[in-house]
Amino acid sequence: MNLKNKHVIVLGAGRSGRAAAALALREGATVSVHDASPEIKGFDDSVSVVPNASIATGKESHCDVLVLSPGIDGETDFVRAYAENAGELIGEIELAARFYQGRIVAITGTNGKTTTTELVQRMLSFSGISCLACGNYGVPFAEVVLLDEPPASVALEVSSFQLETIDSFHPESVIWLNFSADHMDRYPTIEAYKNAKLRIFENLTASDRIVVRAGEEIGQHASETLTFSTEADADYTLDGQWICRDGKKLIDLSTTRLRGLHNAENAMAAFAACEPFGVEPSVANEALCGFAPPLHRCELVRTLDGVEFINDSKATNLHALDSALRSQSRRIVLIAGGKQKGLDYKEVLPRLLQTTKSIVVFGEIADQLVHTFSPIASEVPTTRVQSLEEAIHQACQDAEHGDTILFSPGTSSFDMFSGYEERGDCFRRIVKELK
Repeated sequence: MNLKNKHVIVLGAGRSGRAAAALALREGATVSVHDASPEIKGFDDSVSVVPNASIATGKESHCDVLVLSPGIDGETDFVRAYAENAGELIGEIELAARFYQGRIVAITGTNGKTTTTELVQRMLSFSGISCLACGNYGVPFAEVVLLDEPPASVALEVSSFQLETIDSFHPESVIWLNFSADHMDRYPTIEAYKNAKLRIFENLTASDRIVVRAGEEIGQHASETLTFSTEADADYTLDGQWICRDGKKLIDLSTTRLRGLHNAENAMAAFAACEPFGVEPSVANEALCGFAPPLHRCELVRTLDGVEFINDSKATNLHALDSALRSQSRRIVLIAGGKQKGLDYKEVLPRLLQTTKSIVVFGEIADQLVHTFSPIASEVPTTRVQSLEEAIHQACQDAEHGDTILFSPGTSSFDMFSGYEERGDCFRRIVKELK
């Protein structure tokens, strides 16, 4: 891709937009950054900025390449107005990939992407292959490309939003972790959401590798495809604490800090994707031994009077909630609830019956959850409260020695918090103050 003397408009002045602008500028383009905010700061005079961007400014604009930030919905009239007079519309991931000379492991799925991305980065790095985690997690891909010495490989977490705007993007290994309903406030149907994610396979060839959880429907592809699962027949399975391939023990998870079946599957997927790079099981095991799982994802906060308190605030959809429920070995008192985002909690009723003794709900969606959980209320009673603090105290009343209080909301937090991090931090603080 030659950007010399081309005009590039970047829509969105967030971190990925800034990285895209810097990369386009380095490649010789004239760059404008447009954002709907009334003020755009942080750019030097080499980049022109257009605040208060609108449909009108879009219709007046002309560019060779329009780079769309992932937080902006490409199906809006706002974006269409800009695209009308653009030679090409791409995203920051696509732009960065065109100027990156290394090898790419791309990770997508509804849940588990961040942990798996970190595991890929560690396994490759421990094998002597320089690697950085980037994309939807960590730093934007374009920032990595801008380094004086970019790494030989990247562990690239990619969201459905980022995949909407790819064209020639071609990873060497692709991990498809799972799929379930999410972002239904952005997509008109669940099929539209899945189709956006499926774009990750568009440019793969027979020499590439796909790693997919057994049972996931991803269509037929020319690439070598390997499966993983802790629950079904697959190429990679779990025998006790051992990750196995075709029955052969490879990686001993008992020597690591990874908890739960979901993390076992994340480790399987990461190793399977790294194998074509020459990563040996012993090196992968060493990489896992020093790994601390991310905060807010089945994080053990403390044990008090024989009750475990687990912070799973990052569970912002139903698949994550289900994964958390099946990962616990103790009886669960569940705390759930948050923003109304169009999810149907009926699909987790069977899992709740298997794992849960009581449920405490709060937030915007609380009344709906009380109604949804009513068919199992005789066996798993649900209590509605007003705040997270009240939910924790109610859960403590319900829990007995040997139980787990699991904070796994199953939806996003924007009704009461700035994000899942603040929500999880609040849970952790309240729990640590308990006497």
